[in-house]
Amino acid sequence: MDDNRSSILKDQGKELQHMQLLLNVSRHVASLDSLDAVLDALVAVAAEQTDAERATLYLKDPETGELYSRVAQGIGRREIRLSSNEGIAGAVFTTGHAEIIHDAYEDDRFRARFDEETGFRTRSIVAAPVRTPKGGVIGVIQALNKKHGAFDDTDRETIAAITAQCAITLESLQLIERMEKTRARESAFMNVVSDITSELELPKLLSKVMSEATRLLNAERSTLFLNDSKTKELFSFVGAGLDQQIRLPNSAGIAGAVYTSGRSINIPYAYADLRFNPSFDRQTGFFTRSILCVPVVNKSGETIGVTQVLNKIGGPFTDDDERRLRAFTAQISIGLENAQLFDDVQAMRNYNDAMLQSMSNGVITFNPDGAIRTCNAAGGRIFRVDPESIVGEAIATVVGADNGWLIERALRVASTCVTEYAVDAEIVAGGEKVSVNATVLPLSAGDGKPLGVMVMLEDISGEKRVKSTLSRYMDPDIADQLLSGKDGEAALGGKQSVATVLFSDIRGFTTISERLGASGTVAMLNDYFEHMVECISAQGGMLDKFIGDAIMAVFGVPLPHDDDPDRGVKAAIGMQRILRNWSPTGPDGATFPIEIGVGLNTDAVVAGNIGSKKRMDYTIIGDGVNLAARLESACKQYGAGILLSEMTVEQLRGSYRLRALDHVVVKGKTKPVTIYECLDHLDVEETPNLQDLIGLFADGVRRYKAREFERAHARFKEALSARPGDVPSAMYIERCQVLMAEPPPEDWNGVWVMTEK
Repeated sequence: MDDNRSSILKDQGKELQHMQLLLNVSRHVASLDSLDAVLDALVAVAAEQTDAERATLYLKDPETGELYSRVAQGIGRREIRLSSNEGIAGAVFTTGHAEIIHDAYEDDRFRARFDEETGFRTRSIVAAPVRTPKGGVIGVIQALNKKHGAFDDTDRETIAAITAQCAITLESLQLIERMEKTRARESAFMNVVSDITSELELPKLLSKVMSEATRLLNAERSTLFLNDSKTKELFSFVGAGLDQQIRLPNSAGIAGAVYTSGRSINIPYAYADLRFNPSFDRQTGFFTRSILCVPVVNKSGETIGVTQVLNKIGGPFTDDDERRLRAFTAQISIGLENAQLFDDVQAMRNYNDAMLQSMSNGVITFNPDGAIRTCNAAGGRIFRVDPESIVGEAIATVVGADNGWLIERALRVASTCVTEYAVDAEIVAGGEKVSVNATVLPLSAGDGKPLGVMVMLEDISGEKRVKSTLSRYMDPDIADQLLSGKDGEAALGGKQSVATVLFSDIRGFTTISERLGASGTVAMLNDYFEHMVECISAQGGMLDKFIGDAIMAVFGVPLPHDDDPDRGVKAAIGMQRILRNWSPTGPDGATFPIEIGVGLNTDAVVAGNIGSKKRMDYTIIGDGVNLAARLESACKQYGAGILLSEMTVEQLRGSYRLRALDHVVVKGKTKPVTIYECLDHLDVEETPNLQDLIGLFADGVRRYKAREFERAHARFKEALSARPGDVPSAMYIERCQVLMAEPPPEDWNGVWVMTEK
């Protein structure tokens, strides 16, 4: 028992020492403020704790994908770099598994070149991946040459634990170091800009730019090619590291491809690209490995040359390099045409200011700090302020606490750089409520740097709001007339009037929806409704509502016309005719026709805003509406495209090809009504005997009502011959056969009772 207790206490003591070690390492590393200092501290601890002669910590470079380590050398440092899959370190980084190598030179993966460079002899290695708390591998730590004995699992676990304890610090210091490098490059870029703005002599200006471009992009050489419009050649005007002139056709080589297309080219391996001409390397004795070439464009958008940077040191050129080189070429263009650009910018600013002030929408811009930069006259009117006096004021001060939603959106857009919209929102200004459509969008410079936020406000209060609403139901011209009339509000409040109601419906819609699927059906309906509503609006009708695939429209409400029945009939004819030229496309790519039925009735209806306090709908109700719906449904039974009630036909002013189909009592009614079919939408070439059909059918109906069923039967057969497939003629033939077999009672009046809606 005593031996077990002693062993447990010993293990606990070792574990406590291990935890104390990690704690001490964490504290020490946390007190350091540079990546180099942390690397030195970690390799020292790793070597000490594993009894190794030397230790090395490699980190991944996110830009090049390489592994690198820094070794103190005299008063400076030497950086060691290797591929992320090279050597023992590369293998551990790639697999994420720690390894112990007892004889380095017996392992094929070991690279002896580092021993040759340093004079150090590597015998044994223990290596472990550097993992973040989330499990990501960001590097590799190695301990070399165990002083006493051989590396074991304890050594492997020790170095892995040491780096894991400090992985977050390593990542943070890497990020800080990259940010500092970025700031240094940006500072250098600003210095170049300063030189450009102060240098007026063109050769010196370009020389400074290209020299700085070579340095900032860490390249071996750069060249500026300008286009000679007379010879149609590109010639090198400035070349860092190049002391001779080169000329080539402006469509030849990499430079010619960039000049011709106006697009950048980034080639990591020049000799693998067929556009590269190696003769220039032979002429200059220079070996080109990688190329980054971007166009030089002037203020008019014309490509005037190209900038070419060769052989990036440490790897291929990156997207960041391309952005920087584009920035340099932009500055070259600015230097070439600086005076003209100033005049253009000034003129554009004046134009924008004039346009801004003339806009009916309010426009307010503010900088990233939330201070107002500009406000146009409309914005001043909306917020009841002087536009000039609020420049420099905080947006919260101008907009006011009552409009917190607008301030919140503006600050959110400034943070996310994502445009936001608010439709029919409400703001409070000067103690009054104003309805607006608001658009809040970010402002950014050409390089993506945020400049602030712009708020656009469309005042939709009063007439503007009503007009926007009415235009969705009726032709905009009718909306204008309604709003300009003194009785406009009364017309919307509810009144009884005579109107022509139109109902339409797609035949076989269930089959069509099954064929198209959900998304295809929605897309088809949107396109179909667009065409149908256009026909209604063209005749001054008002769209009342969509009912699934059905349409309800009205002519004569809210403003009547003398010819509303004619307008309704013309709209129905237009709807039928447009379907000859428009057909939806199925999933197989083939088009298929759509057939609709249209019913029209003219009668007294009640029109007005109907609904609850929270939701209202301007619509019409009454028996006249119901009959129009019944007629649309009856189109299926009579095989008709357009059916009209006798009330509509009696008030028509124009001439149409009509035939009286039947005298019916629709479902839900007791009073019979004569229904007519309009045939004007039919193609004359497809129905050449249309007039004969109308005459024969009319005579057949007359004899049918006179109980002359045999003669009526003969006339309907002649009508069917004039138009094969005519459903009403076939229907009457069947009726006549029944009535000839079983004559009707003496009080029979020819009225047909419809049992379906």
